Amino acid sequence: MSRQLCCNIRVVCGLCTCHVPGPAHSSYRTAHLSYSKKISKPFGSFRIFLKRIKRICFHKTAPEMGSPDAEDRGEVFEEHIYCSGALTEVLKFGARDLHPISRHHSPPRVLFLVIPGNPGVVGFYKTFMQAIHEGFDRRFPVWAVSHAGHCVPPDRMGMTADAFMDVEDVFGLNGQVEHKLTFLREHVPRDTKLVLIGHSIGCYIILELMRRQPELQVVKSLLLFPTIERMAESPQGKVMTPVLCRLRCVAYLPILLLSLLPHCLKAAMVRLALRGLRSLDPSIIPATVSLINVHCAANAMYMGSQEMVQVLDRDNSTIHQNLDKLIFYYGACDHWCPVQYYHDIKKEFPDGNIQLCKRGIRHAFVLDAGEEMASMIVDWVHSDLEKL
Repeated sequence: MSRQLCCNIRVVCGLCTCHVPGPAHSSYRTAHLSYSKKISKPFGSFRIFLKRIKRICFHKTAPEMGSPDAEDRGEVFEEHIYCSGALTEVLKFGARDLHPISRHHSPPRVLFLVIPGNPGVVGFYKTFMQAIHEGFDRRFPVWAVSHAGHCVPPDRMGMTADAFMDVEDVFGLNGQVEHKLTFLREHVPRDTKLVLIGHSIGCYIILELMRRQPELQVVKSLLLFPTIERMAESPQGKVMTPVLCRLRCVAYLPILLLSLLPHCLKAAMVRLALRGLRSLDPSIIPATVSLINVHCAANAMYMGSQEMVQVLDRDNSTIHQNLDKLIFYYGACDHWCPVQYYHDIKKEFPDGNIQLCKRGIRHAFVLDAGEEMASMIVDWVHSDLEKL
């Protein structure tokens, strides 16, 4: 029996005396720790105890959070936590904890943080994030935080924590903004330099973060295919507004029935639906399959319904105050933010870094252009990071 296995069994038996930092000093609230808090006794029950022993002895375990070898190899780390009382998935390349764990440990000073579109499933951005991480020779950690409730609960975790939720309507648009502020407060030290990357509605959320928390140490905010104004008036918005606002409940039953299918069959259906994409990123298949879950889909559609109603006028005040930190990238054939929106904001801010795509990249760039988009981002912010 290896030393690691002995240590793991001591944890299962409640014999480990290691200090576990609290939430104010650590991001170690994984699914296992979240579940262990619910058990009043060390074993809970003999059956649960045996399952834990079996999982430790015979299953491959994920690398430890503090494992420098796994971080140096650029491996992705996935964890599920409760943030603002709602289930949240976090995807990490590089350092997995930004707080110093000892006097001899110096955490990274820069963090790339991806705020996804809707649905806010971070698995869609895996290839994109890895390319950014590799593009900077793994010097800076790259994280993505899902939207609250936009992920499938792992074993023994629910969509919400047992405790009282500290954000009102956390699954709504405003609640998702507060959810990201809570994540930053709990998991990112205040002096960390941030490169924020928003996609679609994630761009709106980033502008809200900068407005509500102006003391954030933002180096650059990269707003990709930004849905920051007049969403319901866009070509896609005109189609989706009645569906999301009045008919979304009709979609629940088909999604529920599809969710009962075996995983392999759901994956085959996704591949069939996306067969027209010549350079489809295979890593998005599991992310798409995760959407065939009635709770996850319902939360995404509920958030979408609020986007149609609440995303109206562009926040020119926040943009003006942070213009030197912002890069906008509009699509040339984007039905969520048409070219006219690009011309309007370009006219309002002629000195801003506002670009129109000339490469034919679609709004959902993660489907087939994640690496290409990442290469552009590395070029955009390389000089800013060299000055730090």
